[in-house]
Amino acid sequence: MDALVVYESMYGNTRRIAEAVARGLAAGMAAEALEVGAAPALVGEDVRLLVVGGPTHAFSMSRASTRQSAAQQAEGALVSRGDGVREWLAALRTSSAGLGSAAFDTRIAKPRMPGSAAHGIARRLRRHGVRAVVPAQSFYVTGTQGPLVEGELERARQWGEILAALFPTPAT
Repeated sequence: MDALVVYESMYGNTRRIAEAVARGLAAGMAAEALEVGAAPALVGEDVRLLVVGGPTHAFSMSRASTRQSAAQQAEGALVSRGDGVREWLAALRTSSAGLGSAAFDTRIAKPRMPGSAAHGIARRLRRHGVRAVVPAQSFYVTGTQGPLVEGELERARQWGEILAALFPTPAT
């Protein structure tokens, strides 16, 4: 596998973005999207690009308290029911010095709304010595539970294609 997309999603919007990014990545490299609870704590040498995303809660990455609040607001079952991206990143180990990364989030589409989970994700990846290949990216929802703003899935797929182009497949 060339690219691993790890996501946390409460209501399914971030999962849909992660899957669209993985589809875009697949245009140029092998890619897999995994919910954070199924993601490996050790990212091996077979991964050249690690893409990590989650919802913006209270101006940053989710915490146990904000996930509990999301569960109380949910009209159905949550996608991510355990630890989130914050906890996964705290335990993350990598075995590749050449690992690249990209961070994304979903957030409410309101002008001048502060905060971004993607910026916190990117910062934590840097602390692990993982180099960012692009600036953090936000994708927008119309309200707390969504839906996604029209066109965001296509924009996410295109972003995945851009990321894949940064990692050309070596000639054999």
